[in-house]
Amino acid sequence: MTMPADLADEPDTPYLLIDDAVLRRNIDTLADWAAEQGLQVRPHAKTHKCAQVARRQLDAGAAGLSVATLGEAEAFAEAGFTELFIAYPLWLSPAKTARLRALAGRLPPHALRIGVDSAAGARQLARGLGEAAVDILVEVDSGMHRSGVAPAEAGAVAAAARDAGLTVIGVFTFPGHGYGPGDARESAAREEMASLAQAAESLRMHGIEPVVVSGGSSPTVALAARAGADDTLRPGAVLTEIRPGVYPFNDAQQLELGACHWPDLALVAVATVVSTVAGDRQSGPQLILDAGSKVLGADRPGWATGFGRLPDYPQARLTALSEHHATVRFPRGAVAPGLGEQVRVVPNHVCTAVNLADELLVETTGGRTRWPIIARGANR
Repeated sequence: MTMPADLADEPDTPYLLIDDAVLRRNIDTLADWAAEQGLQVRPHAKTHKCAQVARRQLDAGAAGLSVATLGEAEAFAEAGFTELFIAYPLWLSPAKTARLRALAGRLPPHALRIGVDSAAGARQLARGLGEAAVDILVEVDSGMHRSGVAPAEAGAVAAAARDAGLTVIGVFTFPGHGYGPGDARESAAREEMASLAQAAESLRMHGIEPVVVSGGSSPTVALAARAGADDTLRPGAVLTEIRPGVYPFNDAQQLELGACHWPDLALVAVATVVSTVAGDRQSGPQLILDAGSKVLGADRPGWATGFGRLPDYPQARLTALSEHHATVRFPRGAVAPGLGEQVRVVPNHVCTAVNLADELLVETTGGRTRWPIIARGANR
């Protein structure tokens, strides 16, 4: 098939490339699993920040989108998405108050959800919202120790929000400490289930029925099915919805944690070899690529084997990044690509890589197309 005129030539590197067939398969696989568990999916759009990916998720049955910031919510509302959850405790400045009221006013009543994790935050949010009809979820700390209230205190926060005139519908958490080697994923999933069960009961003790119990990150969501030793901690008995973000694309962190496999990687950065050093008896070849931290992001957890992975050269490692260059080392005796050749690189943290780009180049059955990253830089 003839490609559009503006894509007839290979684009300059570096750029982000999506395999749409893999993207669709990843979305459908998670949707099917959630349906079997009796869970709704409200995927976290902070990963892709892209209307086309969000539309594929909703077409697969997602109940709405989760976002990280008011700015992301505004971007997706502008693109026509109406069921939005700001999964973050806001503290409203005068400017944010005006923006939040405008956002709530353009959405159907109670289509906007907002997280809170303190009584003071709930009261301040209620004052800022005025008559806007939104729903509130209390954030629970399930072990990551970032934001979120202790599970036993969730009911008190919910009661404060209710008494301030807000509509409280449930609790949520982010088990981000599941990003770790060994049994960290399963341990985090177990803590997630137990914490949410305790938080839900805390709301009931204050006369509030938790209609929504929301959890699940990409590395822990599949393990939630065996998170508890008894059925009271299984996902269908605790959760009503999950909010994974990375799963449509996956990344090198997910790969090394065992949360996905090579065929599940839907996004790569395409880079060009701009410098080489031949291998010798002591070391293998070394390459320099034209994609550094301003393309791939600079994330490297202590347990990661490098700054990213090369799917066509799985034994190679990205050993160093500068702003515009990546250093790749190969094992001794390996055959490496030469000067001018293009190489596919899987970023460690796909959310960061996407936020650094203006658009995604997408391989579809009809050829190549471009998808804008509509919420790029929407960090406030």
